[in-house]
Amino acid sequence: MRDLLPDLERWRKDGKRIALGTVIQTWGSSPRRAGAKMAVTSNGQFCGSVSGGCVENAVIEAALDCLKTDQARLLHFGVADEAAWEVGLACGGSIDVFVKPLEEDFFQILRKVWTDESTSAHITVIRGAADIVGHEMLVSEQGHTTRTFNDRWGGKVLELAQEVLSSRKSRRAELDESTEIFIEFIAPPLTLIAVGGVHIAVALMSLAKTLDFRTVVIDPRGAWGNEERFPHVDQLIQAWPEEAFQQVEITRSTAIAMLTHDPKLDDPALKIALIGPAFYVGASGSNVTNAKRRQRLLEAGLTESQLSRLHAPIGLEIGAEKPEEIALAIISEVVRTYRKPKHLEAPREAGLISNSEQT
Repeated sequence: MRDLLPDLERWRKDGKRIALGTVIQTWGSSPRRAGAKMAVTSNGQFCGSVSGGCVENAVIEAALDCLKTDQARLLHFGVADEAAWEVGLACGGSIDVFVKPLEEDFFQILRKVWTDESTSAHITVIRGAADIVGHEMLVSEQGHTTRTFNDRWGGKVLELAQEVLSSRKSRRAELDESTEIFIEFIAPPLTLIAVGGVHIAVALMSLAKTLDFRTVVIDPRGAWGNEERFPHVDQLIQAWPEEAFQQVEITRSTAIAMLTHDPKLDDPALKIALIGPAFYVGASGSNVTNAKRRQRLLEAGLTESQLSRLHAPIGLEIGAEKPEEIALAIISEVVRTYRKPKHLEAPREAGLISNSEQT
């Protein structure tokens, strides 16, 4: 949605009516996930995408019809294997798309959520009685609501919203046999903070940028944390961790990687990171190094529960040797931690050193 905002703002200033199409579920192979959007104006201009081919044409037609009738529509596209390549579904599959006219008052509320980069659940009625289809509301991470449903469903909707906020995954859900909602998870862009401007960090920041992470490097040592080594990071902070973390916000969309092997840098950073909301905290070093680190942090007042959040040795075990391979192992673990529920993660094998660079 963020990438659509400039076009939406320009069209609104020009007085154009707009409809939004949102992917609410896919089956089989699809290049766009639930929550992907495209916007269509009354004169046929559009931005964004919901698949990879002619599904867009059908959505544009449906959006134009929605703007004429002022009624939302739930669309289903089934794709046979032989036609799959034509619409971007390489292995066949199906897509459900919900199309509705853009509601100006609620758009202003939704726009603020996207631009403020706050975490919320966006609920839309996608099937039901004509007078409620298209009804929208927001539930913030703190439980604050914008608009409400009636008493019959209010409690259930809030419970479902909290489940989505916890799982970080958009989903559709039935309220009863005839009423269905789509709950979209909205979160700030993912941010990766590297503590230590070492060679692995150079490769790691490059991979993170490719995956659309915001990138931050913290290192007070001018020889390591400088613009020549990191010309493309979003934020370079040449300060010790206690000061540096005052200059960057840590949220549930933040991952933090300690890469220096130096207790003077890693330990203060870990004391801050492990008590905060970051979804991932990792530290390089062997099992011996990690055991010593844990003991120091316990003596410094951190609890076993807080230390259990630490991924150390850092990165997935892929037999990495080169700095670029180790960076790949780290970013892979970051993505897995964000996308895959913790209870489904395989436990680390006892005594395993994640990758050969970790000493």
